[in-house]
Amino acid sequence: MFYGKLVVIQVNVPKEIRTYCPKCRKHQVHTVTLYKAGKRRALAKGERHHRREKKGYGGQKYPLQREFAKTTKKQTLKLKCKVCGYTRHVEGIRLRKLTIT
Repeated sequence: MFYGKLVVIQVNVPKEIRTYCPKCRKHQVHTVTLYKAGKRRALAKGERHHRREKKGYGGQKYPLQREFAKTTKKQTLKLKCKVCGYTRHVEGIRLRKLTIT
């Protein structure tokens, strides 16, 4: 029996997948891309608070992350329907490298 976490080293994903589209309510061809987080807004309340806390003397208010516990990240796939253009995210599994072929 294996009770630990599953870490896959490399996965090849096709550029197009035929899967269920919730907007069309049937299986359609979807284009597959890798999700990338957008740029953070500098004027958001949390960003302004963080900048104000770090300002001036008195040392670092937040703990600096010295070493990372995880060696991999969960890759999120973006599926876009070729018929209606509806986009949805599919959370992936932990892996070191994801290649869209």
